[in-house]
Amino acid sequence: MANDLDALEDWAGVLLSKLEPTARSKLARSLAQKLRRSQQQRVIQQRNPDGSTYSARKPRDLKGKKGRIKRQAKMFQKLPKASYMKAKGDGQLITVGFTGRVARIARVHQYGLKDRAEANAPEVRYIQREVLGFNKEDLELIRATLLNLLS
Repeated sequence: MANDLDALEDWAGVLLSKLEPTARSKLARSLAQKLRRSQQQRVIQQRNPDGSTYSARKPRDLKGKKGRIKRQAKMFQKLPKASYMKAKGDGQLITVGFTGRVARIARVHQYGLKDRAEANAPEVRYIQREVLGFNKEDLELIRATLLNLLS
């Protein structure tokens, strides 16, 4: 995937250098928004960039719990909201990422790091779930957008 991205960067770099700075900034913002929508859809579908589903949550031990037991919700329900997932683009770069406390949660899952679920809970290693990443459709989206602009 990195080779595809490098090849796309080399191909697009020559073409983008010929654009005016304002047109380049407008293109970058448009691409950032399209990539954010693509990432949002993938997170909602609970899929890694390679198309595999996210690893399941660790089962909870609810034997001692009294009262109504709610079903476990899907992971990352609020993560794809536009208030948490931000997209920026200027003449030099495009960024899609998370803000605030959500960024920490996303980073822990993205790289499979250790974290505490609650303040006094034990530290647990989380399974890696790639929240952000490029897939072939994203690279094709970038390529098609650039070709539409330049033709």
